[in-house]
Amino acid sequence: MAEDYSQIPLLDLFKLELDTQGKALSEGLIALEHQPEAADRLEACMRAAHSIKGAARIVGVQAGVDIAHAMEDCFVAAQSGRRQLGVAEIDTLLDGVDLLLRTAGDAAPRSDEIAAFLAALNGIARPDATPASPAIHASVPASLEASQELPEPVVLPDPQPETERDDSGRVLRVSATTLDRMLGLSGEALTTAQGLQPVSQTLLRLKHQQTELRLSLEALQEALQPLSIDERAQLALDASSRLIDNCQSQLTEQLAVLERLERRSANLARQLYDEAHSCRMRPFSDGTTAYPRLVRDVARSLGKSARLQVLGNATQIDRDILEQLDAPLGHLLRNAVDHGIETPAERVAAGKPPEGVCRLEARHQGGRLRLTVSDDGRGIDLDAVRARVVERHLASPDTAAQLSERELLDFLLLPGFSLRNTVTDLSGRGVGLDVVHELVRRVHGSVRIHSSPGRGTRFELQLPITLSTVRSLLVEIGGEPYAFPLAQVDRTLELDDAQIERLEGKHHFLLDGQVIGLVEASQVLGLPSRAAAKDSLSVLLIGPPEQRVGLIVERFVGERLLVVQPLDARLGKIRDISAGALLDDGSPVLIVDIDDLLRSVEKLIHAGALTTPQAAPHRDNAAPRQRVLVVDDSLTVRELERKLLQSRGYEVVVAVDGMDGWNALRAERFDLVVTDIDMPRLDGIELVERIRQNPTLAELPVMIVSYKDREEDRIRGLNAGADHYLAKGSFHDETLLQAVRDLIGEARA
Repeated sequence: MAEDYSQIPLLDLFKLELDTQGKALSEGLIALEHQPEAADRLEACMRAAHSIKGAARIVGVQAGVDIAHAMEDCFVAAQSGRRQLGVAEIDTLLDGVDLLLRTAGDAAPRSDEIAAFLAALNGIARPDATPASPAIHASVPASLEASQELPEPVVLPDPQPETERDDSGRVLRVSATTLDRMLGLSGEALTTAQGLQPVSQTLLRLKHQQTELRLSLEALQEALQPLSIDERAQLALDASSRLIDNCQSQLTEQLAVLERLERRSANLARQLYDEAHSCRMRPFSDGTTAYPRLVRDVARSLGKSARLQVLGNATQIDRDILEQLDAPLGHLLRNAVDHGIETPAERVAAGKPPEGVCRLEARHQGGRLRLTVSDDGRGIDLDAVRARVVERHLASPDTAAQLSERELLDFLLLPGFSLRNTVTDLSGRGVGLDVVHELVRRVHGSVRIHSSPGRGTRFELQLPITLSTVRSLLVEIGGEPYAFPLAQVDRTLELDDAQIERLEGKHHFLLDGQVIGLVEASQVLGLPSRAAAKDSLSVLLIGPPEQRVGLIVERFVGERLLVVQPLDARLGKIRDISAGALLDDGSPVLIVDIDDLLRSVEKLIHAGALTTPQAAPHRDNAAPRQRVLVVDDSLTVRELERKLLQSRGYEVVVAVDGMDGWNALRAERFDLVVTDIDMPRLDGIELVERIRQNPTLAELPVMIVSYKDREEDRIRGLNAGADHYLAKGSFHDETLLQAVRDLIGEARA
């Protein structure tokens, strides 16, 4: 939806126009410096100046009219071949662009600045061009001025191609708030569409129960056949049978309709979400228009010659990331020119072209955004870095002498670290690379520095492609789900009691020779602690190497890609929480702010308020009771098996389908699995195959209990890896119990 411009003041619209056309002018002028006779660039610059002039006249910004009119005359003279645009002319025209951008702001150019620019430009424009001085414009009525400008020799583009481009790829301005709202609604639509799947699964279970009912009725009819029953009872049985068949037929039809609706709704909701998400993405070129001029101007101010090559202009980047990149990339490019690129004389003496080259590249790699800023300059003097490290007492001389190249280069990212002894407008304060490091830290990315003496320096930034989604590890704390961004999770561990050491009431463990403290997540978040019924502790390893913490959670749920939903601003900053999200079933989940969480842990430590974590339950020599996982989508069968096994002393956990059972197997320990075959999401055969393919679970005994009693069904189940196959048609209490005893033995007290 396009933004309603009818509510925007004309001056604000003029600022938007200035921003767009100013970028076009800057890009065109930088290109013309290397190709002064490029007709398409001249045409684009002339058209941009003409558009600014018209817009400025509409809103009554006379300074903009004067400057744009003079620039337009200059471009027309260059188009006709009467003037060449050299370096000095490009400098003057770029100054004009700067003045134009100020005309609609608070720091509007003074009349003497405009007069000086027009005087400089009048020497460039064609000799017969009429100077557009402020005095002349002030003495001519607006109506007469407009009429005099009608016959100007301005060649406007053919409108037909513009119309065709507009129809095929129109660009509409949409506010960031509208985009965020649309993305949020599309995420809710996707969650709602996914909510049809449980309904479909419920109806499928109902269908299975109807099948069980029909089989029970058939068994009843067979049992009553030898007996003499009256006609009314027989008619009732026949009517019940027909009614069940009719219900099952209708249910089958409606279930098929629902499944088609579910697939279509899910596909449409997914497409809607993907389209809404893509609206947040912008090409890299949207954020790089100012950089070619920045490199050029910095080089000229230092007596150097340099140009910028931008690669990957079409790479899509989240608009929030792109906006945050502006200052860091500007600092890196200024550093490249100031510290890296040599003077023309030095470059020629080193066998290089007199003009230096900076390169800025963006591309997607491994689901991340990779940005590279490089130059072909002198590289970084590692000995100078080593000396500055010692001088600032960041390391002893002996330690500094043993530092690797990577370790030395990482010092450049420290606040206030600079190789310059004097402070200039461009360098010496050690701020530039600190800005880069702060961005990388804020979005949980990484930065690497590479340098080759005499050949140049390369900065590589690894950043997330978007901030609107985050791949997270879902865990359970205090009985509730919480999401930890995977980019900040070092690893996950299951620790048994033997791995945990105790010292002065504190619990810790050793990992790769490092002592890591253990903290209960429930205590940090202020939640009730619920001890998990298992033999180990689930631990998240978070934090930088010098601040690593082992965070104890109740269990790991799994990995999820979550759509970030900002919290209501009225709530303010919630401690340890960064945002919210919705799970596939529509339930909310909070996303943990790990940096804030680490600060909370540090405060608890300093206050001496940390309680002793509950270690993994200590087991004596007596073997624990055997645990059995019953997986069946039939409530009747599931409860029958659970009660039967529990009555014999086994500990039983139930799962409603194969996927639920698989999740339980990965989270807890079991001695036996009893599973059905026909189940939604993941059937019993697939479940058995997954168990056998998992190194941890491969030896786990598995029994299949199914209505399918054909020999080929039995062979299929055994070939998948089942240890026992029991048909429900021949199901008896003692038969099941005997099979369980054969596989895992008698229940232990």
